[in-house]
Amino acid sequence: MNTTEPYYIIESKRLCIEAGMDPNEVSKPKNHLNEVEFDKKRKSYSEILSVVSFFSNKLLDSLKGTPILVVVSDATGYLLEIEGDETIKSTIEQFGIIRGSQFTQVDTGTNVISLALQQKHPISIIGDQHFHTFLHTIACYGTAFHYTDENNLLGSVCIMMPIQFQNALFLTMLTQAVDSIERELLLIKQNKKLNIMNQIMLSRTRNGIVITDEKGITTEFNRFAQKISNNSRDSVVGRNIRESPLTGVYFKEVLDQEKIFNNEEIQFIDDAGNLTVCLFDAQPIYEEDKMIGAFGQFRDISDRYLLQEKYNYLAYHDDLTNLPNRRFIKKEIEAIIKELHEGHHRTLALLYIDLDRFKTINDNFSHSYGDELLIEVSKRLSCCLGEKDILARMGGDEFIFLLTDFVDIDYATKKAEEILQLFLQPFHVGRKELHTTASIGVAFYPDYPISMENLMVYADNAMYQAKAQGKNCYVVHNAELLNEMMDEYMLEVDLRKALENKEFVLYYQPQIHNNTGVLVGLEALIRWQHPTLGLIPPGKFIKLAEENGLITQIGEWVIDEACSQNKKWQDAGMMPVKISVNLSTQQFLTRNLISFMEEVLERTAIDPAYVVVEITEYMAMEYDYSIQVLEQLKTLGIGISIDDFGTGYSSLNYLKNFPIDYIKIDRSFVSELMNNEKDAIIVKAIITLAHNLHKEVIAEGVETKDQLDFLKNHQCDISQGYFFSKPLPADKIEKIYLVQR
Repeated sequence: MNTTEPYYIIESKRLCIEAGMDPNEVSKPKNHLNEVEFDKKRKSYSEILSVVSFFSNKLLDSLKGTPILVVVSDATGYLLEIEGDETIKSTIEQFGIIRGSQFTQVDTGTNVISLALQQKHPISIIGDQHFHTFLHTIACYGTAFHYTDENNLLGSVCIMMPIQFQNALFLTMLTQAVDSIERELLLIKQNKKLNIMNQIMLSRTRNGIVITDEKGITTEFNRFAQKISNNSRDSVVGRNIRESPLTGVYFKEVLDQEKIFNNEEIQFIDDAGNLTVCLFDAQPIYEEDKMIGAFGQFRDISDRYLLQEKYNYLAYHDDLTNLPNRRFIKKEIEAIIKELHEGHHRTLALLYIDLDRFKTINDNFSHSYGDELLIEVSKRLSCCLGEKDILARMGGDEFIFLLTDFVDIDYATKKAEEILQLFLQPFHVGRKELHTTASIGVAFYPDYPISMENLMVYADNAMYQAKAQGKNCYVVHNAELLNEMMDEYMLEVDLRKALENKEFVLYYQPQIHNNTGVLVGLEALIRWQHPTLGLIPPGKFIKLAEENGLITQIGEWVIDEACSQNKKWQDAGMMPVKISVNLSTQQFLTRNLISFMEEVLERTAIDPAYVVVEITEYMAMEYDYSIQVLEQLKTLGIGISIDDFGTGYSSLNYLKNFPIDYIKIDRSFVSELMNNEKDAIIVKAIITLAHNLHKEVIAEGVETKDQLDFLKNHQCDISQGYFFSKPLPADKIEKIYLVQR
């Protein structure tokens, strides 16, 4: 038994075990009221049920859209009312949870009704906290209610829902509702003790009192009634109550039909311009069975109403960013689609936004940093809201823009471009600078009817396509996109089996010293030998591996394979060269990277002088962590190279303090060397800077003799690219480059 469970659940389960109950058998109530008994019971509780139903319906209204059930019992556990989601109601009926059945621990084991009646505080029973397994998919919250002046137990109010919708907020909402119920019941009870004349004389009451004669002429109008109606007593007494714009319609039915009203909600503005909300009661006054007038009273529930409004707000807004939430945005989209289906002319587009690399930030800088980053992102996104745009947080690091009634179809794509520009500057969280970008999926509502769910899927798929294209971009959904997403999904399924089935292979691209023309290194590059699709380059699957969490395992395989292969070549008497391997961001930030490298070096017996790891500038953003890891790698004897230099978040501080051996000039600069003067200037500056800091320079992507001559003339140390060789499998590298000593 889980010792962290509340004591009342532990004790209840112990009693179930002692009673010999089988947790895998459905335990139904044994006692049921027949129809006559049930009607009698409800009649005796009619006044109480009226109050309870009023506030429980308020609770259900505030959680509309959430599958939830409200159950009311009497003090002995008999179910008097079941309201809420019809699907849940029909499901629980098979377990005997119906009106008129009695819930006791002896018959039904651990259940929210019995425990709520026993405890003096609100309780929750969630999932496997239930003794019986058939209830493990349900979350329950419950509390008893009393006549508080005597602490006289009256019954319980419980809510239940599928376990995936559990939320501690529900228990708070239920407690507030029951507090309101108890206050209302106490007020009704106290009012019963007063006769009509006493009520007329209660000048200090917080209730507004109105008394009329049998013709409807107002005979009494107390101070609070004057306050809330903005009418003086003298202006009302003597007038027919039927003329009142506030209560006339109610009093007319009381006087003409002897109707009784309870808990009618009335709203009005007081003298100060504030919203006042009251519950209004009205009933005939009798003397010896003859109606002699009408009585009405107002009870101020403004504070309670505003609290309820707050709960309604929380139900439709994200508590971290205060933006509208998923429930809100879905409701808005459904309303607009309904208008479109009815023939109204509206335009509608969704921008589905997902932060790039947020998981890496969240995992390595703590969740509190992640939350603060989300708050800062929400503020920045809010700055580009148009007049008719809505921004919502969908959960996690996902946001959505709902764009409506725009004239120019380009409005959505321009908005996507504007959003991407917001991420060019870093976010300041605490004392750290955090960099992230966004991938955006754009979906327009088409000319033919589709559901809200399909529109959301279109936008979501387009966003994932943006991630697959390299992140930090937007993609507009089109008809071909769904087919591409399905192909990508199938590829992801195969990727999960690739390691186990040993389908990965390494290719090696030579690195040539520019002055001597001698091979000085090889870069290990992964390929996927797919059983049906053939050889797949890394650009087709690395992003998938990053998204599904396989990238670290694949990266570790690359390191192990490259070190093993290099050791085999050396043991065979071939020329020793350095082999460089790329570290992914996730792999670099993994806390066991150093211990893994130590284990590989020991197992393969490779000299660490022949191993180089390549990192990107992005990985070095967390300065304190990065310098610690790099110094540990350096202590092991491993070489370190900064890859794609000049394309990330460059900092001269990295170059000055990090133990870097090589700087690799990104291929995008090399490819335009002979055509773009600015690229040539950047390349010369990188070479000069690196040499002044005593670091070697590697140029990648060298494809022409002119490019090579330029690099040689400006003292670049090493080159790699198709001018020398494309990446080759191990056997061809042996034959062409590695001659025996």
